[in-house]
Amino acid sequence: MNATFHPSDEFLMAYGAGSLDESSALLLATHLALCPRCRAEVGRIEALGGAIIEDLEPSDMGADALVSVLAKLDEPPPRPQPRCPAGGPSGLPSPLRDYLPADIDALPWKRLAAGIEQAILLQGRGIRARLLRIGAGITVPEHGHGGMEMTMVLRGGFSDLGRGYARGDVAMADPQVVHSPAADGGETCLCLAVTDAPLKLTGLVGMLVNPFLDL
Repeated sequence: MNATFHPSDEFLMAYGAGSLDESSALLLATHLALCPRCRAEVGRIEALGGAIIEDLEPSDMGADALVSVLAKLDEPPPRPQPRCPAGGPSGLPSPLRDYLPADIDALPWKRLAAGIEQAILLQGRGIRARLLRIGAGITVPEHGHGGMEMTMVLRGGFSDLGRGYARGDVAMADPQVVHSPAADGGETCLCLAVTDAPLKLTGLVGMLVNPFLDL
């Protein structure tokens, strides 16, 4: 089944240009492993970038060229690449498997609320990638966002703001979105989520508990 909901063109272009942070690139690469449409689009972006570089006139190296090259040794590793769609005991798409132990239950899962757990995979510079497990039929407490959130379905599905998301789909939310997603019945929903700012629970209860939650 092909994905219905995709990352924005802005994120696809940034991935193709190699300018995304590692957490966002991980989600994009995982989506690309399951989505022929977006793989083709990123391929076009990369081909266009290559053609532009070929047309550039060569220029002399600057005096600081060596220093610049040595500085790149301290940069983050290359972006994750989409490879085979799925495999291994987890049945999850590559390259997400490269960030997981053989047994997904061995991750440091933390309870967030009744029926909701998270396991943080990456974090740095305010950006976080984490797995979320939401029990069948469980509704996530209503919340808003301090920044951007991308959530990709790996197993099961959920509904949110009148849309149904299934395996491979990516839901995007910005600071204008306040919502309360609900996992489908019958199966635990497993998602990969990337945020660049903490979530904010709404209402009086949210005001009381937000400072104590790792969202």
